[in-house]
Amino acid sequence: MSTIVAEIGDAGARGAALTARRDPRAEMAARLPAAVQPFLSWLTARPAPEEAEVARSPTHFVYQACLLVAAGLLLGVLSTIVPMVTGAFLLFASLTLTTSGLGLFQVVVFHHCAHGTVFRTWERNRAVGRLISAVFLFKHFDHYRKEHMHHHSARKLLTEEDEFADFVLGMCRLEPELPKRELWRRVLVNVVFSPGFHLRFLLRRMRAAMRSHDPRHNVVAMAAFALPVLASTLAGHALTYLVIWFLPLTLFLQWATIGRILCEHRFPEPALIAARDKEFVCLATAGVFPGAHPPRDSAWSLAGLVAWSGWWLNMLTVQLLVRVIVLVGDAPCHDFHHRRPSTKQWTDYIHARQRDVDAGCPGFPRNYGETWGLFRAIDENLATLSATPKGVVPIWPH
Repeated sequence: MSTIVAEIGDAGARGAALTARRDPRAEMAARLPAAVQPFLSWLTARPAPEEAEVARSPTHFVYQACLLVAAGLLLGVLSTIVPMVTGAFLLFASLTLTTSGLGLFQVVVFHHCAHGTVFRTWERNRAVGRLISAVFLFKHFDHYRKEHMHHHSARKLLTEEDEFADFVLGMCRLEPELPKRELWRRVLVNVVFSPGFHLRFLLRRMRAAMRSHDPRHNVVAMAAFALPVLASTLAGHALTYLVIWFLPLTLFLQWATIGRILCEHRFPEPALIAARDKEFVCLATAGVFPGAHPPRDSAWSLAGLVAWSGWWLNMLTVQLLVRVIVLVGDAPCHDFHHRRPSTKQWTDYIHARQRDVDAGCPGFPRNYGETWGLFRAIDENLATLSATPKGVVPIWPH
């Protein structure tokens, strides 16, 4: 009898947790089988109510990034020696995995090395960070770390010294007070699909990696860039190199970077930007989670079958690609990182953020905000920039 009572109590607690949360992830937990819940937690970067935490070491992400890049390159090579249809599928998988691995190196490993939270010693974090910045044409690790610390300061965020503002207002040439429709036009025409923008972006990366203050770093960066070109050309596989490595390293990674940065921060009301207090930090960043509310219809009706089929199609195509390529690693929980930048709990960011949400985010005047869907998040962020008066944030000369 006591066992039955305990089970009833556990079921009641789970039901109460599901009732307390009304977000899409809680609805997925309530309406879908337990077998798919771990996948949905990873895909959405949100845990199901009462879900057990997952212990990972920081080096888990290092190994994962290495494995993704290696697997992507291997599939790329295989795509050149199999029949055309199979080769096209393998090439798609290759480009996806390689771009995802490069994103993990950039967003997770390189970034958290700058916070000193990947390896046990600062020397190891710095050495790995410098190697990553040279090999993958990122800004020299030392410069990046200095600028990134400014980015985490409420006094510097959305100013001339902020890396986010430099990219959005400087590189992308977006401006406050412009209609949201015009901002979207600039994003699509002048940024995402602009060869000139991507060339400027690449040249900026190359200068940052190859013309830094550190001669050794510059040599490594130039060798990492030139040697594969030379070797593939001499071997008669220059086209293969360009497709399976150079394309993910440049255009695809830059596309992913654009999408991720545009959804990272929004522009609060001018009074909050001027105050630069904790409320400003709360409203300048929100969680961005791949996914959407599941249908309410039963899958056993025709309307429900259509609705659920469309939902799964969206989740396994658009949302999956967003998660694998753009919102990699802990990028969906960027708001948690800004509120707790020094925490070592970032390795289980999915549950760590949710614990903070459930606790009411102690130490901050507002709890977390969230947006479901990358494109909706970008749209909301552009709307806040459109509503921001000129003079509140810097405007870069064009």
